[in-house]
Amino acid sequence: MNRAGIDDLRVFLAVARERSFTRAAAQLGVSPSALSHTLRGLEARLGLRLLTRTTRSVAPTEAGERLLRTLGPCFDEIEAELAALSALKARPAGTIRITTGEHAAESLLWPALTRFLPAFPEVAVELEIDYGLTDIVAGRFDAGVRFGEQIDRDMIAVPIGPVMRMAVVGAPAYFVPRPPPEIPQDLAGHDCVNLRLPTYGGLYAWEFERDGRPLRVRGGGRLVFNSLAPILAAARAGFGLGYLPEDMVAADCADGRLVRVLADWCPPFPGYHLYYPRSRQPTPAFAALVEALRYRGEGRFSPA
Repeated sequence: MNRAGIDDLRVFLAVARERSFTRAAAQLGVSPSALSHTLRGLEARLGLRLLTRTTRSVAPTEAGERLLRTLGPCFDEIEAELAALSALKARPAGTIRITTGEHAAESLLWPALTRFLPAFPEVAVELEIDYGLTDIVAGRFDAGVRFGEQIDRDMIAVPIGPVMRMAVVGAPAYFVPRPPPEIPQDLAGHDCVNLRLPTYGGLYAWEFERDGRPLRVRGGGRLVFNSLAPILAAARAGFGLGYLPEDMVAADCADGRLVRVLADWCPPFPGYHLYYPRSRQPTPAFAALVEALRYRGEGRFSPA
């Protein structure tokens, strides 16, 4: 196959994966109309329709799905090998894409990046804030950040923070007309400020454990958010109880702006880990960032 044919297939893969000519064009650095022209030419040569186009969406046909399943991994392997060649460079360089939640980005990744990036001026980092359990391979991310207990065993997991605890908190004024909950089941009589996770579409169940007995509770309430910061703000304002990482509310609890309840039902659990596929060939830039993020029980940073 000539070079033009290979480029046409790259165009098809980009559009089929992104489900959008606009996003694929931005990824490839060309215009949407150019991509559309290329795809029409490829379909004409194959004598098959590869994409179904409407005014609002783009989706692969049956033939397109088959081509995507067959060619996608092949092109990914080629790109991985080309990326691995950068290991021959003396200095780390390139872009690293990471998907993470907001709390991990603010409490761990950003503080580390403020020290890492000046030490490696040829490395760029892209963080995508997403509470969904993103498939990092399908999303073409270099790595992701999750709690240690959420990571599949076929991934390499590197701890980037200490063990964590969750905390149930409310403003002092919230407890004036009602007694604080003594056991998780008491949350049925309270306003809970809930978190909706995009992966499943439902409300996140608050997780508790005592004497080795786990318990998950979905409390009712009038407020639902899809990130942690507004949950903290609502709890501070007295609109209900929030279920948040302990470190996120420690200062508020210390100065009396928030009151913690059910503490003996919230045991420690594995904290945040950076994870990536075992098959990944780390580039020097990626290896340097992993070492910079690796948790060693201390706050010092070394650009090793």
